[in-house]
Amino acid sequence: MKQILQHLRSGEIELAEVPCPLVRPNHLLVHTAVSLISPGTERMLVEFGQASLLGKARAQPERVKQVLAKLRTDGVMPTLEAVFSRLDEPLPLGYCNVGHVLEVGPGVEGFVIGDRVACNGAHAEVVCVPATLAAHIPDGVDDDAASFTVLGAVALNGIRLLEPTFGESVAVIGLGLLGMLATQLLRAHGCRVIGIDVNPVRCEIARTLGCEAVAAGGDPIGAARELSRGLGVDAVLIAASAQTDAIVHQAAQMSRKRGRIVLLGVVGLNLQRADFYEKELSFQVACSYGPGRYDPQYEAGGRDYPLPFVRWTAARNFDAVLAALARGALNVRPLITQRYAQRDAPAAYDAIVKDASALGVLLSYPSTLAPTSPVVRLPHVKTAPAGASRPVVGVIGAGNFARRVLLPAIAAAGGVVRSVASAGGVTSLHAGRAIGASEATTDYHTILEAPDINAVFIATRHDTHARLVDEALAAGKHVFVEKPLAIDLGGLDVISRAQAAHPHLHVMVGFNRRFAPHAVTARRLLSGRAEPVALRLMVNAGQVPAGHWTNDAAVGGGRIIGEGCHFIDLALFLIGSPITAVQAIEMHGGSARGDSVSIGLTFADGSIATILYWANGPSSYPKERVEIFSGGRVLAIENWRALRAFEWPGAPRMRMRQDKGHRAQIAQFIDRIAAGGPPLIPFDELYLGAAASIAAVRSARERTVVRLETMPAASAAASLASVD
Repeated sequence: MKQILQHLRSGEIELAEVPCPLVRPNHLLVHTAVSLISPGTERMLVEFGQASLLGKARAQPERVKQVLAKLRTDGVMPTLEAVFSRLDEPLPLGYCNVGHVLEVGPGVEGFVIGDRVACNGAHAEVVCVPATLAAHIPDGVDDDAASFTVLGAVALNGIRLLEPTFGESVAVIGLGLLGMLATQLLRAHGCRVIGIDVNPVRCEIARTLGCEAVAAGGDPIGAARELSRGLGVDAVLIAASAQTDAIVHQAAQMSRKRGRIVLLGVVGLNLQRADFYEKELSFQVACSYGPGRYDPQYEAGGRDYPLPFVRWTAARNFDAVLAALARGALNVRPLITQRYAQRDAPAAYDAIVKDASALGVLLSYPSTLAPTSPVVRLPHVKTAPAGASRPVVGVIGAGNFARRVLLPAIAAAGGVVRSVASAGGVTSLHAGRAIGASEATTDYHTILEAPDINAVFIATRHDTHARLVDEALAAGKHVFVEKPLAIDLGGLDVISRAQAAHPHLHVMVGFNRRFAPHAVTARRLLSGRAEPVALRLMVNAGQVPAGHWTNDAAVGGGRIIGEGCHFIDLALFLIGSPITAVQAIEMHGGSARGDSVSIGLTFADGSIATILYWANGPSSYPKERVEIFSGGRVLAIENWRALRAFEWPGAPRMRMRQDKGHRAQIAQFIDRIAAGGPPLIPFDELYLGAAASIAAVRSARERTVVRLETMPAASAAASLASVD
């Protein structure tokens, strides 16, 4: 199927052949009929893409600060690789879509195949969208008009925050599509409206749509005072896009005392205290379509907010806009200025950037959907050298880590990447092109069913790991799974049984740090020790947003299981003795979300390790430090860039570019599959590390010591026992 993508580095608009998405739980699969280009948001993205690197940096100063912090901690090359990888990523454009339902995902109620819906789908022939971000289109509303639903909901959400009452005067600053839609919706609320824009043509269109007054330059503050009979307007809705701070200042000047200002657009926000202090003005920024937007439980999870408590969610705002279109309270005909077929997308985007008259630009799609496939064949395939017996690889998951780290490392090790899978298709297409794969897909089963693929790399969300490892082993594939191996004991048990049923297949977890040069050297230096070791691992993990999937125990397992397992495995590797007990203490209060934990490990040989996994430090501080105390000697690994030894004869002083062992691990895994031999990490050791991370979470929550009984990993449930 065809989808419109933008390349951020060059600004190029591409109509790409993308694997067709599969319907997911709580989602709808929709065949697109019409989509609307959002001139504000999408013009901004196009202009950002076309800007120079310096222009991009000026447009996103907060990103520049993040880059500088990464430079200080990780060095130049890792930082540049991360920046250019992000810029190389193609961006799907569009979020105003109309079409017919092709499939209804599990868990969805109220929709059937064939329903005509408005949704937040991209500019693609087929889109997979959350059912909670879709709405039925009334029979009296055609597809063209319905394509304005999502933008109308953005305007309506801002108006709801503005809380207008009948008879109030409201100024709308910025008469793009949002401003035009807001003007009509405010009129429907019984408000008197003044429209303000630098473009006189748009001001005249707004007048025909119900504005009692317009101001195209000149004195907008005076015009607003005249409309309000000298009292000042009751409220201001800012729908403009500009870098200047003057717009908010003007909004404050034209407001009455205790007036309200709501921002829908993007403007400078260096607010002047006097503006708000003297009049006691309120100021609020509206978030997209309304309550539920960006909430993963509402969107991906399909959990609607109960109407008696949240009257106007994003989807219910969609319904309200469609109802306004149906009864004629909202007229979008004068706002449609251009129409293009999807195949002419570059011309459409050229118009919104260069044509000042462009306002509502529609894209139309073929009424009959051509045959689609979840697999796209890719040109310019890289193949193995003649006679080579290198592993043929399929990669499930094409997120940032897979694209930046896993795929280049597989290629460097001589692995032949045949297929890359991702749910949406765009990332698998991008990753497959970059690595020279022969196909990109949205259906990972095509990888498992391919007879020539003998190794599967899994880089998906954590809750899928156990199931995918089990399926890959059952399909006769060697498996490399990014950490964690599983997020609960049930998943560990599934993998344990699958491994026992297929002992000739390798299972490897992405515990790369034990393959880092500094860790390998430290393990060698510790090999001749005659007494226990005391180990301390400090991890400045940094915070992730509260709503991020890694913090969801059911999806990501939480950060200790999802990421802390890395450092438990590293302690296992360095000490070389089984873990016998785990005790963890969790920080409470403030912003703590189970992601700032001190973990104590006891080992069978009497060694101890303390892992300080803390999320409340700054990004400017180094991320990781390892200290090993043994027999009056100390080794210190500093952020995987340096190894320092104290009173340790024969220890090398290592300083190099940061190397966390990713490439070494994957190279050895690829070699082991090709040449044969025992697992690089024994499965019982992988199992023990995973069980210890699960035990750490339990210990912190129950405030108890958790003992790990002797494995093999026959029964996960029996492997953990508590003592007070």
